[in-house]
Amino acid sequence: MRPKASSPYGSEAPAGSANRTFSIAGQLLAAPRAAAGLHLVATPIGNLGDITLRALETLAGVDIIACEDTRITRRLTERYAITAELKPYHEHNAAQARPRILERLAQGASIALVSDAGTPLISDPGFKLVREVCAAGHQVIAVPGPSSVLTALSVAALPTDRFFFEGFLPAKEHARRTRLAELARIDATLVMFESGNRVQDSLRDLAAAMGTRDAAICRELTKVHEDIQRAPLAELAARAGGLETRGEFVLVVGPPADNAGVMAEDALDDLLRAQLAGGSVKDAVAHAVELSGRPRREVYARALELAKDLVKDLRGDDGQD
Repeated sequence: MRPKASSPYGSEAPAGSANRTFSIAGQLLAAPRAAAGLHLVATPIGNLGDITLRALETLAGVDIIACEDTRITRRLTERYAITAELKPYHEHNAAQARPRILERLAQGASIALVSDAGTPLISDPGFKLVREVCAAGHQVIAVPGPSSVLTALSVAALPTDRFFFEGFLPAKEHARRTRLAELARIDATLVMFESGNRVQDSLRDLAAAMGTRDAAICRELTKVHEDIQRAPLAELAARAGGLETRGEFVLVVGPPADNAGVMAEDALDDLLRAQLAGGSVKDAVAHAVELSGRPRREVYARALELAKDLVKDLRGDDGQD
């Protein structure tokens, strides 16, 4: 009996590594052994039929597939009869797994890195691994394919000549509103990920910061229950209460209009409140002037009013002795 390795990325040959094949529509196809190095393989974001032929050959040809969740990746490998060994690599075990992966690469192994869905490293673990693999002099090979960012951009019916990918917005309200005030100044289409339990609040905050812009809510892209809603942000926020929140969301917001250089009063107040909650009036004003496009005198006067209100709230009275 073959002894078990002491590590998930030990030096023994993975079971099934000699059987480098995959299946498409019942046809069993041979895959060449993948070149030594780390292969960054994009996998489907929903529909398993979106895998590329090169990705299948790579996954079948590597010695190990490092993945966030072996249960999720196994659905893909079983669909295409790929027998390469699956090993976990995620944010909780990365510090321990990286040295083992580097050790195997030094021995000439071929390893694929995949995320649960889409392109590795895009709001997923992998950056530190790729950096260390490059520093060690090993080859890093990209196997491009599905990406929810580009998929959402392609169906949102919004300008795509320039776009800014934000990833996930901050979970806390003040931090989220402050960040949205900063994003509002970017002259490009914005792409954001959001979870179902926060998407309604984020839509309302987006509308407060950029309500005149056109936008799209992309839910469950490429899946059976895919849903895409396109409308001005204010309209999307108004009907957010009836939004189906199950699933994964990508929010796409069009660029500001040519005459949209001045921040709305409500958005300015939200920005100032968030800054005043954790800093001085001077710092809050400096930050807001830079982002709002409004005169310093106006911003300063408003900051003083809001600061007084904040003091009253903290004292629990109307400010009188």
